Amino acid sequence: MEIHVDRARCTGIGMCESVTPDYFEVFDDGTLVLHRVDVPEQDVALIEDAVRACPAGALSLESGHEV
Repeated sequence: MEIHVDRARCTGIGMCESVTPDYFEVFDDGTLVLHRVDVPEQDVALIEDAVRACPAGALSLESGHEV
C-alpha cells in the first residue's frame, strides 16, 4: 500500500501528523512532508486513521503499482 497526497487539497493543518508522526510531518509553513510512502501491512489501519482524520480529504491509501 502507498500513501498519496493531493497537494492541491492539503491545507497543512497537521491532523495526519498528530495521528501518525512516523509517516507525516507538517512544517510551520503548512508544507506536508511524507517520511514514508510505502505502508507495511501492520501499519495500514493506522494510516487509514490518518486518512480519515484529514479534514481536507487530501490523503488516500492505495495499492502499490507493480511493474
